[in-house]
Amino acid sequence: MLKVLVVDDQASVRTALEVLFDLNNMPVALASGPEEALKIIAQEDIGLVIQDMNFRRDTTSGVEGVELMRSIRKLDPDLPIVLITAYTSLETAVELVREGANDYIAKPWNDDKLVATAKNLLRMRELQQENLRLTWQGLRARRELQNRHDLCGLIYESAPMHDAVSLAVKVANSNVAVLITGPNGSGKEKIAEIVWANSRRHKKPFVKVNAGGLNDNLVDAELFGAEAGAFTGATRTRIGRFEEADGGSLFLDEIGNLSLNAQMKLLRVLQTGEFQRLGSNTTRKTDVRVISATNANLLRAIEAGSFREDLYFRLNVIEICVPSLRDRSDDVLPLARHFLEMTAKSEEGQTPKLTEPAEQALLAHDWPGNVRELENRAKRAFLVRSGASVGAEDLGFNSASPSMPAPAPAETENTAIAITAPARDAEYAEIQSALLEARGMVSRAAAQLGISRQALYRRMERLGIELERRPKG
Repeated sequence: MLKVLVVDDQASVRTALEVLFDLNNMPVALASGPEEALKIIAQEDIGLVIQDMNFRRDTTSGVEGVELMRSIRKLDPDLPIVLITAYTSLETAVELVREGANDYIAKPWNDDKLVATAKNLLRMRELQQENLRLTWQGLRARRELQNRHDLCGLIYESAPMHDAVSLAVKVANSNVAVLITGPNGSGKEKIAEIVWANSRRHKKPFVKVNAGGLNDNLVDAELFGAEAGAFTGATRTRIGRFEEADGGSLFLDEIGNLSLNAQMKLLRVLQTGEFQRLGSNTTRKTDVRVISATNANLLRAIEAGSFREDLYFRLNVIEICVPSLRDRSDDVLPLARHFLEMTAKSEEGQTPKLTEPAEQALLAHDWPGNVRELENRAKRAFLVRSGASVGAEDLGFNSASPSMPAPAPAETENTAIAITAPARDAEYAEIQSALLEARGMVSRAAAQLGISRQALYRRMERLGIELERRPKG
C-alpha cells in the first residue's frame, strides 16, 4: 500500500499528521529534513509527499522547500507533492504549484480537507502506477511477439491490435482457413501477410487476389487458368491463381463481393482441392491455404441470400477481427510518425516532427478511412508543410473541427465524372476507379473505399477530380 511521506522539522507537526493519517487508514513515513526525505523516497513505496517549506527554525524564505521539491521532481516527476506553508512562504508555495506541486495547505490546516486531498492524490498515484504497469506490460508483450515472429513491419501500440496480431501468429502454423474481418483500410492485408510469413508455407508463394473485382465471365480464367484458345484473346496458356499459389497461401480480399456463381466455383475447389483450366478436361490438384478478408457482415449477407453459408464455414475456421483506427487511438501517432518517415525517405528529405496541435488534431479525428486515410494525410502534410514541423493546418482537416467534416454537396443517381487529368498517383487512380465503378455516386464510392462521403469529397477537391451533373434520360 502506498505511503504518505510527511517532511517537517517540527516533531509536533509530524506526530499530528501521523495520527491523522493513521486514523484514516493511510500508512505514513516521517522525515525531519530533505536528505532523509529523499532517501525514503528512493527506498520505499511513497504515493504522496507532504512537505514543509522551511526546515530550520531561523529560516522563513522557503528556499529549502523549493530545493526539496525540485529534487523530488528529478527523482520522480509524477510523485504528488503537497506543500505546508505559513503566511510568510505563501507566495513561494503558489509559485511552486505553477511549477508542478499538486497543492498547498496553510498552517493551521483543516483535517477533513487535508485527508480528502491526500486520498484523491493517492488514488491518482495508484492509477498512474497501474497505467504505467499496463504500458510496460504491453510493451514487453509486443517486444516478445516481435522477437519470436515476423510481423512484416507492422506498426502498432494498442491492445486491440495486439490481440489481432497475437491470434494471427498463433494460428499461422496450421493449415486452416482464416477469415479476416474489419473496415476498409484497417490493415487486413497486413494481417494476412503476417499469417503467411509465420506459417510453414512462408517459403512458398503468397498470392493476392481482389475477389470483389472478379468478373463472372473471367473468374474461371483468373482463379483456375485457361488454355490457349479457350476464349477470344486467349493466345497462350494462362496459369490461374490457385495453380500459382500451389504449396503456399492464397489471399482472397473483399470476399464478400464475390458473386454467387463465383462462390459456387470457389467452394468446389475448396472442398476437393481439384480444378480444371478453362478449355481443358484435365483435372489438376492444388495444395493451397486460403486466407480471405472482408469488410462486409457475411452473416447478414447469408440471411439476405447474397453469400453461401457453406462457403462461409469453409472460409471461417478462424476469424481475426481487425479493429478500426478509431478503436485503437494508441496507434494513431506512431503510425503518423512512421508514414512521415517513409514519405521523407521517398522524397529524400528530413523527417518532420509533429507539433502538439497536430498531434491533438490527429487524436481528435474519427478516421473513417482508417490507416489508409492516415497514410494519405501524413503524405499530404509532408508535402504542404511550410516549416520543419507538421502543424495541424497541414493535415487537411476541416478548420472548424477535425472530427466534423464540412457538409458535402447533394448527389444524384445519374452523375457523370469529368476526368480532369490522367491518374497521377495511386491515390488518384484508386478514387477515380471507385467513382467510375459507382457510376458517380459518391456515397457508394466512399463505402467501397472505407471512408465517409465528406472525406471523399475533400480528397476529390485536393486531387482535382470533379463531378459533372447530367440529367436523366
